Amino acid sequence: MSAGLDDRVANGLTAAEVAARLGEMTPPLTPDEARVEADRCYYCYDAPCVEACPTGIDIPGFIRKISTGNLRGSAVTILESNIFGGSCARVCPTEVLCEEVCVRQVQQGKPVTIGSLQRHATDFLMATGEHPFTRAPLTGRRVAVVGAGPAGLACAHRLAMLGHEVVVFEAKPKPGGLNEYGIAAYKVVDDFARREVEFILGIGGITIEYGTPLGPDLTLDQLRGRFDAVFLGVGLADPNTLGIPGEDLPDVVDALGFIETLRQSPAEAEAVVMGHVVVIGGGNTAIDAATQARMLGAETVTIAYRRGPEHMGATKVEQDWAQTHGVTIRHWLTPVAVRGGFITFARTQLEGTRLVVTKERVRAPADLVLTAIGQSLSDGPLIAGHELPAMARGRITIDDDYRTSLPGVFAGGDCVGEGEDLTVQAVAHGRDAAHAIDRYLT
Repeated sequence: MSAGLDDRVANGLTAAEVAARLGEMTPPLTPDEARVEADRCYYCYDAPCVEACPTGIDIPGFIRKISTGNLRGSAVTILESNIFGGSCARVCPTEVLCEEVCVRQVQQGKPVTIGSLQRHATDFLMATGEHPFTRAPLTGRRVAVVGAGPAGLACAHRLAMLGHEVVVFEAKPKPGGLNEYGIAAYKVVDDFARREVEFILGIGGITIEYGTPLGPDLTLDQLRGRFDAVFLGVGLADPNTLGIPGEDLPDVVDALGFIETLRQSPAEAEAVVMGHVVVIGGGNTAIDAATQARMLGAETVTIAYRRGPEHMGATKVEQDWAQTHGVTIRHWLTPVAVRGGFITFARTQLEGTRLVVTKERVRAPADLVLTAIGQSLSDGPLIAGHELPAMARGRITIDDDYRTSLPGVFAGGDCVGEGEDLTVQAVAHGRDAAHAIDRYLT
């Protein structure tokens, strides 16, 4: 996070008070609410919601089990396809995935709340402390997984189920990836991300080594020599830059770093959100950062996006959520300079399909600027070895079996150029790559 954060004066809230302000976005269903909602499902044959789910969860199947009171069976149905079913129930944009194509949505404009039902079932099973899966007979094969985010841990869990030994190498001191560090506190509250990882590790056969990033001290060449296969789930670690004057000022901060500090040291992040906050970007990270800044007492919070509302990466539900909490969203603006407590924008417009920056300028007060314009793959750690997997458009290239150009090296999640940068997509990559690795090993 930018150096300027430690020098601010706090608003006087304790960490507990900060957490209270960032209360849960959507409360869990009660048992009665869950049964009533489950009864709304048509239990469609060839259900469109299943097709829309990147992990292919048997949605009618798990909902039917909720309606009959079989919560354990419901959770197992979910977790068989998506071991991160609990966090995906909280963070998935279900409104543009399974719920968007729900027959109830098509007919009545009110879908079955699939995400809430999924959370209801998975929370029940996690609360029991039971891990529902067992390992296959041990194969004697060892696989290295780089990155303890959703892709890496989903891969590790499925490999462990298949009887392989897995060692996960994680750069940070905690597992979970963006679930632990990069999701708004009001979406994944308390210590749920940690508890979910503990649940996943309950399968056995998985070791995590923390503080071990890929790089000069741990090269890809070394891992290939020590293990029978390697899975890269390294994510996207480098925030994109604005490339404008004033970007290096202490009041210009990476939005993901801001969110991480809110999750790990809430009182510290709370100290910076006074006055006028401007967030640059149009995705979920921009929404998460802006909404939390407003919840914590910023006088004004404005999201500035270079295109129109229909082009934003954040869904309409996310946009509405931010605006309901007092965030202003302004479109057709791109930043050109930051100086003296102000940010200057140029107005943009479309000429055909091409975005054009006009000569018109707009100036706005900005005591804090949060940048949320995406991340890039840091290829430095990969280059530390002698051989580098093929890349295209800044991402690792893979084939249909998640194989990179290097024999025995597989990859998935945000670091590859396949699919969307969603938690559920990363989980699907990790799970399917594990089966590809199993075929390669056996």
